[in-house]
Amino acid sequence: MALTGRAALLALLGVLYVGLVQPGWGGLGVWALVVLAAVVVDLLLAASPRAVRLEREPTANVRLGQPTSTALLVHHTGRRRLRGTVRDAWQPSAGAADDRHPLDVPSGERRRVRTDLVPTRRGDRLADRVTVRAHGPLGVAARQRSVPVPGSVRVLPPFTSRKHLPSRLARLREIDGRSSVNVRGQGTEFDSLRDYVPGDDVRSIDWRATARRRQVVVRTWRPERDRRVLIVLDTSRTAAARVGDQPRLDAAMDAALLLAALASRAGDRVDLLAVDRRVRARVEARSSTTLLSAVVEAMAPLEAELLEADWAVAVSAVTARLSQRALVVLLTPLEAAAVEEGLLPVLGQLTRRHTVVVASVADPELAAMAGRRDTAEDVYAAAAAERTQLDRDRVTRLLSRLGADVVDAPPDQLPPALADRYLALKAAGRL
Repeated sequence: MALTGRAALLALLGVLYVGLVQPGWGGLGVWALVVLAAVVVDLLLAASPRAVRLEREPTANVRLGQPTSTALLVHHTGRRRLRGTVRDAWQPSAGAADDRHPLDVPSGERRRVRTDLVPTRRGDRLADRVTVRAHGPLGVAARQRSVPVPGSVRVLPPFTSRKHLPSRLARLREIDGRSSVNVRGQGTEFDSLRDYVPGDDVRSIDWRATARRRQVVVRTWRPERDRRVLIVLDTSRTAAARVGDQPRLDAAMDAALLLAALASRAGDRVDLLAVDRRVRARVEARSSTTLLSAVVEAMAPLEAELLEADWAVAVSAVTARLSQRALVVLLTPLEAAAVEEGLLPVLGQLTRRHTVVVASVADPELAAMAGRRDTAEDVYAAAAAERTQLDRDRVTRLLSRLGADVVDAPPDQLPPALADRYLALKAAGRL
């Protein structure tokens, strides 16, 4: 049962009745009986919410920040006409702006109500209970029932770094020899011969072809294709820290998506592992047409776990999947304690066989803190920021000594920086 605003108004009118018509406890009792009678009449004449069947239609996936809607089918099987409201409750991060809808359903008919959603967090956003409130003819009271109607909407990573893809694909075409610029690097594949032009590397002159043609001829090279790229996403406690308005994990996902899209367009095979103390998600053996959607689907439900990463497990998972030399990209924060105790002891197992890039999300607030000296608190904060940056620089040097390339950039700069490092390695034939 639920009382409406009309019930409160009716009770207030009783003040006038008691004060003007029948002062005293007798008048108060009479008016209480009037209110009670109105409530009982409404409850008796209202439709039964138990005669309502609810069914939720599937909701399509949506990218974070984009609007969507969910549909609820209300089927009234009772004898009386159903007049009232239905509330389709969702968890707050689903972003349901208005979840209450008026109902007017004759007996035996159906109505479809839609709730608009604008999710504010990535992952599976779940529906809560659905409450049906059937009002009586007087509008004083209503019969109410809440039932669970399972539902969810999967909120995918927004992939905001997609805007960098066209420019990196243009550079890839240059590296790949489809435009006028040709590059030469160790381990690349022979492409064709062409006439020498000023500025060409003299080491690429083909002397035998030059002797045959009696003019200087150079070899052009193109990067090797069908290489392996394995992206390892750290989902441990260090990935839960927030940088700006998002967790480090979400910024790392954005960088991984741009790299996966670029590498698949380059003809390389891209796999994904999400690891902390165990493998949380994997994407393997996907074609270039289905890779990106599979990676996005695998990333969507991932959340950072509040535990330390076991890099021995991660390295074992990597070596079990790679039998030949490959590019291994480790997306993990450069936290001194976590890297020195977990990653450094096992990193050599990867760098001996593979090209390893360690990509980390840097916090731009550190530079801002280090530059403030106005108050004593600012000085202490600046000292802490400087100490943190020195630790990151030391960890970067240690990783470099073990043979890993390090990319450390703020969230908005990490995706293009990692893509540029991939292109540089591909141009140099180091994949």
